[in-house]
Amino acid sequence: MFRYQKTKRFVGILADDCKKLGAQELQELGAKNTELDYRSVYFDAKPADLYRISYCNRLFSRILAPLHRFDCHHDNILYKRAKQMQWEKILNPEKTFAIFANVGNSNIRHSKFAAQRLKDAICDYFVDQCGVRPSVDTENPDVWLNLHINKNKATINIDLMGQAGHKRGYRTAAVEAPMRETLAAALVRESGWDGETPLYDFFCGSGTIVIEAMMSYCRIPARYNQERFGFENLPDFSPGLWESVKMDADNKMRPLEPGLIFASDIDKEAISAVIENSEALPFGDRIELTTCKFQDIESISDATIISNPPYGVRLETGTDDPGEFMKEIGDFLKQRCTGSTAWLYIGSTKLVKRVGLRPACRIPLDNGGLDGRLIRLDMYSGTLDP
Repeated sequence: MFRYQKTKRFVGILADDCKKLGAQELQELGAKNTELDYRSVYFDAKPADLYRISYCNRLFSRILAPLHRFDCHHDNILYKRAKQMQWEKILNPEKTFAIFANVGNSNIRHSKFAAQRLKDAICDYFVDQCGVRPSVDTENPDVWLNLHINKNKATINIDLMGQAGHKRGYRTAAVEAPMRETLAAALVRESGWDGETPLYDFFCGSGTIVIEAMMSYCRIPARYNQERFGFENLPDFSPGLWESVKMDADNKMRPLEPGLIFASDIDKEAISAVIENSEALPFGDRIELTTCKFQDIESISDATIISNPPYGVRLETGTDDPGEFMKEIGDFLKQRCTGSTAWLYIGSTKLVKRVGLRPACRIPLDNGGLDGRLIRLDMYSGTLDP
C-alpha cells in the first residue's frame, strides 16, 4: 500500500505568494484540512474530490500523491529503498516516465543526481522483474514522478495532473513574454471579478488574462482540453468515478454573456493570437477584441480592469522611459475610467509609484523570478484623483 492510500493526504505545489488563494480553491473543490507550507498546500481528499481538484484547479503547478517516504542520508539508500517499491502498480515497460526532483538541506545536494539515482532504481527494478526497462520521456511522459528530499527525508510522489498546471492546451499562439496561465488565474481570483461588471484588459497580449477570466466565469475546467491525467496511473483509480466527476464538472459550464469581456492591444499579431487561443475553448469567440492603443479608448466606466502593462523587454510603446509610460496609464485611468476598479500587475516594483495614483492595496506576486506587484486602483465617480 502506498503512503497516500494510508493517509489520504496530498500536496499541491504553487507560487508561494498564492498559497492562501490556493487553499481557498482547494476547499471549494472538496479538499479538507488544508495546511500551508513553503510553495505548497497539504490537504485531505477522497478520490472524487482528488479527480475534481486535478481537473478543475487553476492555480497549482502540480498536485502530488506521496508514494513512499523514508530517511535518506545517502544516494545508495535512495536507490535501495526506491528499488524495493512495487513499481508495477503504477508503471510498466510500455509506459514512459520522467522525474523532477527538489533537494535541500540534505547530504544529497544535487537534484539532477538524485533524479538519476531514482531513475536507475526504477529501470533496474523492471529489468530484474521482466528483463525490460521503461523509457524516459521528459517532454510528455505517461507518468510524472517527483522526488523531494529535505533534511535527509525523501518523499517519492506521483503527479496527478499529468503535466505542469499552466499548460491548459489552448495557447497555441503567443507574443513576446506571455504571462503564465496560473498567474493570470491568480490575478482574476484576487480581483474578485465575478461577472457583475464588464472586464477589460487593454494590454491583452496573447489573451491569457481574458481567457482565464472567461474560463472562470464560464466554469470551464482548467484542463478541459487535456486527454489524460496522472491519477489514471494510480492502482486504485476508478474510471467510472472519474467519468462521473468529469461529466458533473462539464455540465456546470455556462455561456459567456455578450458585452462582458473586452480585450485590446496595439499589436495586430497579439489580437490574432487571442483569436486563435480563445477558439480552442467553448465560448471563446464571445470575447470582444479591438486593435488599438489604450490612449485611443474613449472611456471604460463602471468596469473591472485587469491588465499587465508592458515593461522591460515588453516595452514597445514609442517612449524609452517606462516611468513616463506608467504615468500615461495612470492619467488614462484617472481621466477616462471613472467608477472602475483597475488591477494592474506591474513586474517592477520601482514602476508602481510612477503610475501616479495611490493603490488601495499592493499584493506581491512572483512571475518567473520577477518581483512583481498586483495593485488595486479605485477610480471613484465624481473625483479625478482617488
